Amino acid sequence: MSDLYTRFIANLVFPLQERVKKHDTVRVRRQMEESQWWSAERIAALQLERLKAFLTDIGANVPYYRELFASTGFDPRAVKSTADLQALPFLTKAVIKDNTDALRADDAKGLARFNTGGSSGVPLIFFIGTERVTHDVAAKWRATRWWDVDIGDPEVVVWGSPIELGTQDRMRLIRDKLMRTELLPAFEMSDERVEAFIARIRDMRPKMVFGYPSAISHIAGYAEKKGLRLDDLGVKVVFVTSERLYDHQREVISRVFACPVANGYGGRDAGFIAHACPSGSMHITAEDIVVEIIDGAGNVLPHGQSGEIVVTHLATRDYPFVRYRTGDVGVLSDHACPCGRGLPVLSEIQGRSTDFVIAADGTVMHGLALIYVLRDIPGVASFKIVQETTLLTTVFVEPGKLFKAEDVTRIEDGLKRRLGDAVTIDVKLVDVVPAEASGKFRYVISRVAA
Repeated sequence: MSDLYTRFIANLVFPLQERVKKHDTVRVRRQMEESQWWSAERIAALQLERLKAFLTDIGANVPYYRELFASTGFDPRAVKSTADLQALPFLTKAVIKDNTDALRADDAKGLARFNTGGSSGVPLIFFIGTERVTHDVAAKWRATRWWDVDIGDPEVVVWGSPIELGTQDRMRLIRDKLMRTELLPAFEMSDERVEAFIARIRDMRPKMVFGYPSAISHIAGYAEKKGLRLDDLGVKVVFVTSERLYDHQREVISRVFACPVANGYGGRDAGFIAHACPSGSMHITAEDIVVEIIDGAGNVLPHGQSGEIVVTHLATRDYPFVRYRTGDVGVLSDHACPCGRGLPVLSEIQGRSTDFVIAADGTVMHGLALIYVLRDIPGVASFKIVQETTLLTTVFVEPGKLFKAEDVTRIEDGLKRRLGDAVTIDVKLVDVVPAEASGKFRYVISRVAA
């Protein structure tokens, strides 16, 4: 049950802020909170209705799609199912880069310029309109409330994006204080900084924590190692997003904070795609998002098979994202969730395509196969594996107190067993394993993944 101040923020202050921004967030969230309990068939019918209207709109008002529909003979009014999307080409980062202006609707106003962090390549520059922001905020708000917390509850955000951290001006600080949100920068994780974070978390006693799983699990692990308690603060849930959530991260976060860990999946480019409910399912925001899973040849795969996640966002008419290739790998499920929501389920999010590595003999394997080699060595405090080519893999290792000289050989031998004897394993001992420029952390990066 939220306290009086939280209800004041969630029911008055935040809706007022959204109205000032000309965002219809409250109405959209209320609609979503109703539609989430509809049957899967009724939600699918709503999605199809919105898809047809969306495609008709962009076919008339967006130069890129106006030309594309005309040249291919695609008639959005004839769309009978989401499978009809397969008649359209994929939207890729390269296509967006080549058609930055043509993807803007003729009547688009107040578009905000965004970019991805470029953790897996060149940053992507694109634009977001008011409708997209409204719907993404509403979807995130709905998912937050699944866990009996709300906007206005004390919240610690462990984040590293320069977009957020660069906007810490006076008004932002005042707003965060009013909303009882505190931002802890995840760029630097020295012992002194982490101890300061833990002290601040203890002082603030947040109801929820939000951020990168790597950063929050690092804080939790440090607190456990030092005997600093975080299980007596009343934290109800830790929301993690923006990176793959590994089982060992979930375990340490849940144990140290004494609460469940709720995974969220999405991105600046693709939008708010899915979020975990208390029953453990990752529910897709199907009112706004159509998800397809494709194989390497671009063919759509049935439920239960693993492939690249492709997203069509139905609230992006000002700057459309249609069949956008995310570069992430996942699996759709056709099983209903015991929570009773009719929203479809993304049963697995296996990471980015660049989290997979290719052995010298061409075998594709998940980066976890390499991660386990490093995690089984007690002397390794932190690490990052970068597959440069099929014949060269660099391993950055931060040695711990138990690190031994022969551990270098253990790493080399362990990775060679998986990648091939002909592969050079270059182990570099470093003081600190670097995060990405965005502040995110990735255990495995492959520059040659298919």
